[in-house]
Amino acid sequence: MSSISQPAQRRSGSSAEYAAAMESIGAGELVKVADGGSQLDGIVFDTPSSSKVVVAVVDPARGPVFRTVHVNTLSARTEDGPDDRALRLLVRRTPPPVHGAARGAGAGGRGRAGHPRGAPHRPTGR
Repeated sequence: MSSISQPAQRRSGSSAEYAAAMESIGAGELVKVADGGSQLDGIVFDTPSSSKVVVAVVDPARGPVFRTVHVNTLSARTEDGPDDRALRLLVRRTPPPVHGAARGAGAGGRGRAGHPRGAPHRPTGR
């Protein structure tokens, strides 16, 4: 019986470990990105999936850029950083992201409306 209760305790301990990660991330939230060894201040731009987040960060060599990172590398922050003004300007001048359903890539994967099929084969006049 004690061997059954120990795994249950491990599972409950691991779920508390994952609860510390950011559960729901929305555009415009202030985050810290653990990228390699250093932590970068960032602003969330888009969440294309449940595991990926597009974040605006300041690259020391290139300036403000967008990076796609895994959700587990993010942590929330409350105070503004020194680069937040530049990051907000980058987010503001970038067009909003367009996801699959809005692109016309709905069910069937067809192209534009009014063109349901490709052109048929045209004989060469034999």
